[in-house]
Amino acid sequence: MNARAALAAQAAASADTEDSLDTVAVGRRIRELRKAKGLTLDQLGEAVGTVPSQLSLLENGKREPKITQLMRIAGALGTSLDDLLAAQPVDRRAALELQLERAQRVPLYQSLNLPRVKVGPRLPTEVIESLLGLQGELERRLNESLATPEEARRANTELREEMRECGNYYPDLEAGAQQLLDAVGHSAGPLPHHMAADLAEHLGFSIRFVSDLPHSTRSVTDEKNKIIYLERSSRADHDPRSVLLQALARHQLGYGEPADYADFLRQRVNTNYFAGALLMPEKAAVAFLGEAKKRRELAIEDLRDAFAVSYESAAHRFTNLATSHLDITCHFQKVHESGILHKGYENDGVTFPSDHTGAIEGQTVCRHWTSREVFDVPDKFRAFEQFTDTVSGTFWCTAITERHSSGEYSLSIGVPFDHVRWFRGRDTKHRSASSCPDPACCRTPPAALEAAWGGAAFPAARANTHLLAAMPQGAFPGVDPTEVYSFLERHAGA
Repeated sequence: MNARAALAAQAAASADTEDSLDTVAVGRRIRELRKAKGLTLDQLGEAVGTVPSQLSLLENGKREPKITQLMRIAGALGTSLDDLLAAQPVDRRAALELQLERAQRVPLYQSLNLPRVKVGPRLPTEVIESLLGLQGELERRLNESLATPEEARRANTELREEMRECGNYYPDLEAGAQQLLDAVGHSAGPLPHHMAADLAEHLGFSIRFVSDLPHSTRSVTDEKNKIIYLERSSRADHDPRSVLLQALARHQLGYGEPADYADFLRQRVNTNYFAGALLMPEKAAVAFLGEAKKRRELAIEDLRDAFAVSYESAAHRFTNLATSHLDITCHFQKVHESGILHKGYENDGVTFPSDHTGAIEGQTVCRHWTSREVFDVPDKFRAFEQFTDTVSGTFWCTAITERHSSGEYSLSIGVPFDHVRWFRGRDTKHRSASSCPDPACCRTPPAALEAAWGGAAFPAARANTHLLAAMPQGAFPGVDPTEVYSFLERHAGA
């Protein structure tokens, strides 16, 4: 087993044994109490009816004892079974010894094919600390080396599959958001700015707007002094409520530094979900959408306007609630003007373009889909609707475009043909057909163009650095901790 595979196996083993008996800790506890009593293995074995060799295996954590055997050992050592199973080290040295015993039993250490270090009283404390430090640094570097684009795509794929299975609806996050809203007395309608500030105050935070926020951050939370720093912006499309609520969500959910990219991604998705549930509370949003469904007038832009949020936030919130509360399956896409898919979610059977691992990020969307066709629509004020016949069935989609610093993006929500009757815009005359992933659909140039230019055109591709680089290093990818700490130091005395 190589080190990377061992690291993955170690994580799986930790999850599987989280609730099982810690034989190493119990064994060391038995040894400590036996020696404190001045008993040899022979003497304890005679007292409990167990041969010394079996007791040695127990003390070394190589055999899991039976409860009846532990009860006899506890009685012979003058302690209780609870005290024996609590297995708390008596001092720091004992804790270090126990930690090293455990470290040598995990797949990561075993994959290195190193000899086992006998942990005993003659082993210097500084040697134990060095060995533990080396293994910790090795694990950290392996985790860092795994943070490649491939690892990011794998993590995205796994999370998207989970979201599909649950209809992108998380009751625990909904309940947590509602509990906070109840605490500040918000009962209905959009969440006003002053209520967002009340939420921060309720959780013990003050808010400061600054003009020197680190460029790689949207907000910075000072947990020491309970301050949330936000960017001072004059942009009309900048909603500080959303950024503030995401920071509060991270605190409320108890998130610390992510263990790896998958953990970072899950934290980000969950904090965005939590913030969306605060901006568009479940009860009010479901009532609004339910009434619109009765009138057959569902529209994402209406949800956006009713709760004073961005179109993208409204689209995400619709995916949270559509299946669980409206019995509507759907899909969401965020597509760059170049045709590259940046975000996607589906539980309605639509077939997104994907690579061999199932990852969709970075793939090119069919140019006949609504999310591509909308870029050519001259009317940018209204939503654009279209039916598209695909290899997976016929889907109706509604989309708009928004411009960002990195270019123009389309945001689209789609549903299978059977669900279109609930939506405004179902009478659209726009229709398209896609046979992707068949290359003849839109990836193979028309014959006339191929004949005219095939072999005579040599474009210089815009090779973005992120195509070749690994994921940015650090607990929070892309964030420079020195810049963040320097920022907090500047403002600490302000």
